[in-house]
Amino acid sequence: MKPPHSDKLYSFAPLTAYSLRQRITIKSADLGFYSLIRIVGGTVRFETEGAENLESITASGRVPIYATWHDRIFLGTYYLQKQGIVFLTSQSFDGEYIARFLQRFGFGTIRGSSTRGGAKGLVEMIRQMKHGIAMGFTVDGPKGPPYKAKPGPLLLAKKTGNPVIPFIVQPLRYRTAGSWDRLQIPLPFTNAKVIFGDPIFVPENSSEIDLAERLAELQRSLDELTREGEKWRNGKLNA
Repeated sequence: MKPPHSDKLYSFAPLTAYSLRQRITIKSADLGFYSLIRIVGGTVRFETEGAENLESITASGRVPIYATWHDRIFLGTYYLQKQGIVFLTSQSFDGEYIARFLQRFGFGTIRGSSTRGGAKGLVEMIRQMKHGIAMGFTVDGPKGPPYKAKPGPLLLAKKTGNPVIPFIVQPLRYRTAGSWDRLQIPLPFTNAKVIFGDPIFVPENSSEIDLAERLAELQRSLDELTREGEKWRNGKLNA
């Protein structure tokens, strides 16, 4: 059975609400990021740790809810491309071109965030997950603070019974952008390590206290994965 309204998740939204100048900027940023990620990402050599954590989810018949930091979106996009994963993107000017380059890589997007349209976005994610579509969050987006997890993926896990799978992608050599998240832009032909953490389950009857505990667990997991990534990187650089 085809998921309801799934086509629009993978199709560009109209830009009629934007001025001509804004439309040109959105399309330029979209194509620019897509081209950069595709070209540079194609030269990166990946190694993966914790893949069994992801495999255990699919083996159980459940669907993963991916959770990572906003600064890892560059290589995360390349690594997870063409799997039909749907990400929540903000209802903002920046969110428009981010949604577009994600869709070029085969992702779907649902518009909403912790600041605008979050409840509506969550309802749509719940509906689509019931039809077997995996979801994803940059858990400190759309505007930070960086490396501070928000509860969106856990609320989705509670409503669907599917677990959250924390992960990070750590490039060996990279530059950081001047954006709020200090986006990591890998250098061509570098190595990168993808690390998946343990799945986090949220029972349907979880209380607010339980959710707070799961949020602390998600924060600890992503913090630990970040430290593991930095340890791997420092070991490689100092070898």
